[in-house]
Amino acid sequence: GHFTGTPPTYGYDADRAEEQRRHHDILPYIDDSPSSSPHLSSKSRSSRDTLSSGSLESSKSTECDLEKGLEMRKWVLSGILATEETYLSHLEALLLPVLTVAQIETIFFKVPELYEIHREFYDGLLPRVQQWSHHQRVGDLFQKLASQLGVYRAFVDNYELAVETAEKCCQANTQFAEISENLKVRSPKDSKDQTAKNSLEALLYKPVDRVTRSTLVLHDLLKHTPTSHPDHPLLQDALRISQNFLSSINEETTPRRQSMTVKKGESRQLLRDSFMVELVEGARKLRHVFLFTDLLLCAKLKKQIGGKNQQYDSKWYIPLTELTFQGPEETEPLTIPQVPDEELDAMKVKISHLRSEIQREKRANKGSKVIDRLRKKLSEQESLLLLTSPSMPIRVYNKNGKSYSFLISSDYERAEWRELMKEQQKKCLKTSSLTSMELQMLTNSCVKLQTVHHIPLSINKEEDESPGLHGFLNVIVHSASGLKQSLNLYCTLEVDSFGFFSNKAKTRVYRYTTEPKWNEEFEIELEGSQTLRLLCYEKCYNKTKQNKEDGESTDRIMGKGQIPLDPPTLQGKDWQRTVIPMNGIEVKLSIKFTSREFSLKRMPSRKPMGVFGVKISTVTKRERSKVPYIVRQCLEEIERRGMEEVGIYRVSGVATDIQALKTAFDTNHKDVSVMMSEMDVNAIAGTLKLYFRELPEPLFTDELYPNFAGGITLSDSVAKESCMLNLLLSLPEPNLVTFLFLLDHLKRVAEKESVNKMSLHNLATVFGPTLLRPSEKDSKIPANPTQPISMGDSWSLEVMAQVQVLLYFLQLETIPTPDSKRQSILFSTEIPLRAQLERIVCGDACPPPQTQEGAVGPLKLLGH
Repeated sequence: GHFTGTPPTYGYDADRAEEQRRHHDILPYIDDSPSSSPHLSSKSRSSRDTLSSGSLESSKSTECDLEKGLEMRKWVLSGILATEETYLSHLEALLLPVLTVAQIETIFFKVPELYEIHREFYDGLLPRVQQWSHHQRVGDLFQKLASQLGVYRAFVDNYELAVETAEKCCQANTQFAEISENLKVRSPKDSKDQTAKNSLEALLYKPVDRVTRSTLVLHDLLKHTPTSHPDHPLLQDALRISQNFLSSINEETTPRRQSMTVKKGESRQLLRDSFMVELVEGARKLRHVFLFTDLLLCAKLKKQIGGKNQQYDSKWYIPLTELTFQGPEETEPLTIPQVPDEELDAMKVKISHLRSEIQREKRANKGSKVIDRLRKKLSEQESLLLLTSPSMPIRVYNKNGKSYSFLISSDYERAEWRELMKEQQKKCLKTSSLTSMELQMLTNSCVKLQTVHHIPLSINKEEDESPGLHGFLNVIVHSASGLKQSLNLYCTLEVDSFGFFSNKAKTRVYRYTTEPKWNEEFEIELEGSQTLRLLCYEKCYNKTKQNKEDGESTDRIMGKGQIPLDPPTLQGKDWQRTVIPMNGIEVKLSIKFTSREFSLKRMPSRKPMGVFGVKISTVTKRERSKVPYIVRQCLEEIERRGMEEVGIYRVSGVATDIQALKTAFDTNHKDVSVMMSEMDVNAIAGTLKLYFRELPEPLFTDELYPNFAGGITLSDSVAKESCMLNLLLSLPEPNLVTFLFLLDHLKRVAEKESVNKMSLHNLATVFGPTLLRPSEKDSKIPANPTQPISMGDSWSLEVMAQVQVLLYFLQLETIPTPDSKRQSILFSTEIPLRAQLERIVCGDACPPPQTQEGAVGPLKLLGH
């Protein structure tokens, strides 16, 4: 995977990758090692094994392991050299006079001495690592370095005064202020960016940071130094000195630190925090955002190695008094990097896989090592999913108009954050500006204050918690009451899956009323969902008076509310009425849940004459056509006016409309085409999906389904193509021609992806299971419904296969069309596929297709 050889990370981090590229053959941990608090318990020491190479863990002290160990020793030292080089360049950058002697002495107190000590250490270490041999000694250098820690004592004691003086000088001396924001730091020779810029505050913190890491570095080195090596006692001595030094510093500074945070923080409380994705120069970064009563702080979790001690680095903060949602006029629009749905789906499949593996191991009472390893993998996948899924922007600006952008997966959460910030801004009167030390303290305190400890996904749920509901939720949005004025209103529904909420359905806009009565029904698929959310919006038609936020025009959220989806209450088969109250408005709903076991059954129709639930061959024989009338009618209507509908086939149509159309087709109603022309196009798409879903046997047949699912896994592309096409041509004729007809239509829909947002993959996700899911008797779905989680997972893997099969055919350039004599010929490119299909569908009775500029005109298919 992505993550081999590096300590556990939260998602992918570009800063880190850069670091690795710079020291490309150095262990990629040193600079980012946790500057864990100097209290290193023996526990956290032992847990720093992440770095040892696999074979060391078994410590069979064979010759080979010893070789590896000594090799590791060199790597550790090379790492130390690299960080030492960086640290020296940081100290060097601090040696800058623009001030009075007294100010210089206070701000840069002991910096020259520290520079000398580390220069000497670096100059001593470099040649020894360059002429490396297993007998090379370095212990004396570390012992000497440890004996000079007293200089750090003086630096640390003076640190707060130094930072305060620097702040004052910045305010009084513009030249110094300018310099102190952009101190140039030499970069390692092979780095592209020769001079990195750092602020004085950041650099002054480096020695504090460095000294707290000294013990970690020695631990690593000792771990890879055999006890027989002459360095071993020296390094142990250096470690002992460093530990004593650090614990004495801790004892002195802890009371001071606490009084400082308490004194300043009496009124500061944490209101809300959560993991969010920040957009930084077009890249997605995982952040932990903290909203305090007076400021918004954006932090990033430092890399952790082993121990439990999490730590945060602050990225930026904005005092609430200076924060706005409205940027300067010329703010450029955001470009949001989208991750293809295929990748997101693949992550979800991995997550489902890992979850069921963890469940299995638990039931088998396997050792915790195995489960921990699986959990770590799960956490990596979930972090990746968290980083890549959200795409709804929320932008905030500081007083200089600099913008910071986050991506959120749901409008509900976006609204919650905005409301909370705006609410708090009204109460917050004084602007808080923090000194760097205060910022450091506040960021450190976040570890204890945070309420969201993990990525918001399944890994953190206790295993006995409900895995959520898998199946279909039917929701009828009845009406709303309690509005003060007449408005154009609509509602959207969100449910969660994999820890995220996303929008699943939207009612029509009910024009200008205080009592909208939508009475619309939606069917929403649940993948482990636990909550249903409802948002009520006012539709903004007036372009001039738009409520602009994020540079986009937005409809105004009038209210929002949520209800838990509680398995015991929903397991009954009947509709349940409920009311969602939201700031003064009440929305009435009815909900009904069908678990996956029931919703997946294909039921043969009881009616001898209808089309729904009747074998496709029966229907085509009766109609004397190759493609059922219902399929042709629906496709024609969608091609007439649905090709640019956003989310066509994905957005649910109104269930009552779909039922009405179903009845009309089943009773062969003469006005069915008139009905269709007046209906919302999503209802027509829904009727078509329902028809395929209710076929007693899937379009791809039960018999061939396992072969299709097997064929798609072949890795040789030539073999795969030949296998898949042969299977396709083995389908019964009505199935084949109907499928090719639908396939051609879906490709046309995807050509308009820039407008309708439906990619081939989106369409495959919607139609794959509908066309391929086997009937009940062949389904691999366990009959025992008491294990919903394992069922959800075997299900999701089966569904992925179904999506992949359909996607394969959607992506194939050419598909042989069968002529009526059932020979397969590669169709000629002169005659459009559609025309050939029409010829097959209705023999010679079809009029030739009207073409304008080479496009195939609307189909007039004769069946009736």
